[in-house]
Amino acid sequence: MTDATPPLPDVRTGALPDADARAVRALADAARAVDGVAPLSEQPLLWLAGGGTGVVHLLLPGPDGADGGAPAGYAQLDVRDPALATAELVVAPEHRRRGLGSALLTAVRDAAAERGAGTVSVWAHGDLPASRALAAAHGLPVTRELWQMALEPVVVPPLPPLPDGVTVRPFQPGRDEDAWVAVNARAFAAHPEQGRLTRADLEARMAEPWFDPAGLLLAEGDGRLLASGWTKVVDPAEGEIYALGVDPDAQGRGLGPALTARMLAHLADRGVRRVVLYTEGDNAPAIRVYRAAGFVRSAVDVVHRLG
Repeated sequence: MTDATPPLPDVRTGALPDADARAVRALADAARAVDGVAPLSEQPLLWLAGGGTGVVHLLLPGPDGADGGAPAGYAQLDVRDPALATAELVVAPEHRRRGLGSALLTAVRDAAAERGAGTVSVWAHGDLPASRALAAAHGLPVTRELWQMALEPVVVPPLPPLPDGVTVRPFQPGRDEDAWVAVNARAFAAHPEQGRLTRADLEARMAEPWFDPAGLLLAEGDGRLLASGWTKVVDPAEGEIYALGVDPDAQGRGLGPALTARMLAHLADRGVRRVVLYTEGDNAPAIRVYRAAGFVRSAVDVVHRLG
């Protein structure tokens, strides 16, 4: 520990310069190598290239300009909707235990208050001892759990029959974007992240190297989209059930299990040895579907309330 006062962060909005965005990604990679869990989720990494004025970047310089100007810490605050403000943060492993995490939390709180957000949901990926200690020191309660569930080895269950009149096909870029966004919003209306995805958010993911339209399955019936199951493969050894959403009007028809089995079949065809997914810790119906397919809980992320 040191008694030195941590430096103030550089606060910005909009797209970061390429060099700064690369430095933040390198910082996140270094933390992941030490902690075994990524400190920043997909959306904050995408927003390094710009999320508008509602996304705030806070870059904390190293002590005395160390590390050639590379940030010692970084936080991102999403206040596009001040009532649903969220934040994620990371401190470089070599700069920990110097009060930088507390400095970032304070800066996030102040930036949120300036933008009309009374409270902020702060993600702690992996629920690591250091993040728990930081939250406890600031009196931040846990308000939410996100489970990671894993299936290894990959076992494809028998494909359940589809309901009468329902067909499943791959996503077609240029045709299906608006229908997918609309059904996703309905399926995840109560979800603070997934339910807010816009067409621009979808297109940002479609521009990523991992995007494969064959891995985004659409269930249709009566001439409209009823549900979708999206898979993701970044590491050739590991696949992800990225999102499974069923329109509320189509629930209770077995579309969740039917799409889960078909997503597993697609991932097995890609040759992955392990499949992961994320679901809310209190989403009992989804957890039942995934456990029935053989998934077990493998990790947990938590959200702390700041403010």
